[in-house]
Amino acid sequence: MLDTLDAAAVRRWCAGGLAALRRHQGEIDDLNVYPVPDGDTGTNLVLTLTSAQQALAMDLATLPDGGSTAHGHALRLMARGALLGARGNSGVILSQILRGLADTLAAAPAVRGRQLAAALGDATAAAYSAVAEPVEGTVLSVVAAAARAAGSADSDDLPTVARVAAGAAAEALARTPDQLPALARAGVVDAGGRGLCLLLDALVEVVTGESPRRPAPAPRPVRPPATAARETGSTDYAYEVQFLLDADADAVARMRQTLAGLGDSLVVVGDGATDAASATWNVHVHVNDVGAAVEAGVEAGRPHRISVTRFADQPPAASADAVAAHGAAAPTGDGRAAVVVASGAGIAELFAGEGATVVPGNPSTGALLDAIRATAAARVVVLPNDPNTQAVAHAAAREAHSLGVRVSVVPTRSPVQALAALAVRDPQRRFADDVIAMAEAAGACRYAEVCWASREALTVAGPCRPGDVLALVEGEVHLIGADLADTCTAVVDRMLGGGGELVTLLSGADAPEGLADAVAEHVARRWPFVEVQAYPGGQPHYPLLVGVE
Repeated sequence: MLDTLDAAAVRRWCAGGLAALRRHQGEIDDLNVYPVPDGDTGTNLVLTLTSAQQALAMDLATLPDGGSTAHGHALRLMARGALLGARGNSGVILSQILRGLADTLAAAPAVRGRQLAAALGDATAAAYSAVAEPVEGTVLSVVAAAARAAGSADSDDLPTVARVAAGAAAEALARTPDQLPALARAGVVDAGGRGLCLLLDALVEVVTGESPRRPAPAPRPVRPPATAARETGSTDYAYEVQFLLDADADAVARMRQTLAGLGDSLVVVGDGATDAASATWNVHVHVNDVGAAVEAGVEAGRPHRISVTRFADQPPAASADAVAAHGAAAPTGDGRAAVVVASGAGIAELFAGEGATVVPGNPSTGALLDAIRATAAARVVVLPNDPNTQAVAHAAAREAHSLGVRVSVVPTRSPVQALAALAVRDPQRRFADDVIAMAEAAGACRYAEVCWASREALTVAGPCRPGDVLALVEGEVHLIGADLADTCTAVVDRMLGGGGELVTLLSGADAPEGLADAVAEHVARRWPFVEVQAYPGGQPHYPLLVGVE
């Protein structure tokens, strides 16, 4: 057994954790809460930790600087490698957990039980700070439980604290379906939390020489779909608006009063900066008037990283003044550029035609950072086009800021939203105003994805079996069908029932010939005043992507 964690032990932990994640990669991928074929949490964790191990291997002979111990230097290399290689929300959160451990343990002369407990506490804080709106029942709950148990152990014995932390994490993982309705409906535990448990068990094995024997979490009975509900707030409000705000405390107080009159679920949290003039605030509110909420932020200071989400249980119509045709590419002069994440040759060609730099799907933080730097622009907007890539985009934006590049992330969740955002780009506007206009255009574009179910599951639209056709609107399963073309036309009809003037269709790599044309012809007959634009997208997994503006 080890009394303290040295640099060699850190390297063995990284290698052992990566081996464990690789063994369970498929299992973790299968914990995806929706039966769509792109569940990749296990893959993202493996790629993230692979980057961490490569960073350790490349710097094997590098000596620590004067402010770090040997084990601290190894932990910093591991955390930095994980950050640059992070893929997906799970990878970014893992990189922040490793960063919290490294920040606390770097200068500690020895890593014993109490030092590990303190480091897990700081890792928890770093993980929560990486998420704009932390949700319990995720990897955050798992790392928090591990930190609490480690602190309660009140011991300097490293093996004791490591065992207690890993055991508490496993117990917290088993409770995640009780905390998050989506997990309960699917009958699974949190995928990211499962990955963290494997890493903590790998740490126990390195410290004690014994591998904890824990069976894989058993599937839970699924909960009926009627239990699904938004996490907080009244159903009277249709939009969730989030943004970061640079402003002083007095202006924020006035904005808080304005937002309180517009909606509910208002949360305004500052970063604790001692200089009030340079403070950054995280703002979250549920409203019906998105423009008024964003305007309140503009009046208070400089809003950025604006996110607008339409709740699936109350989809309102898109406003007419937000509808724009996807025309020619806007010039990117004035030191500005756009970086877009895209899967599929056709989609990549569309974005390149709009003057954007295209990065292949599911990129690492480092890959996005390289693309941002390659633009040689001082101000860059990033469009991630996938909820799971947004955390990676924000991590790349933070890294770019340290290099003197101003980056704003427009939180697009689908390529069709990015097309809408790029269509309103105007280099004559102030950069901040241009980002707001792009965010509003993306938020006004409802999106849908059609795919085949990869496994049996209970969704809010009912049970599905492998091979069923699923239509997801705003990420939620709305329709389950047997025929691909019929399901595609049905979901377009459902979306247009809420209003719309422009439909964008992107056909996937697996789409049968003529699918998009058949849907376009249906829209022309059923909705004669709606314009339709159809393109070969070439995206994997989804035969059709739909946007309605």
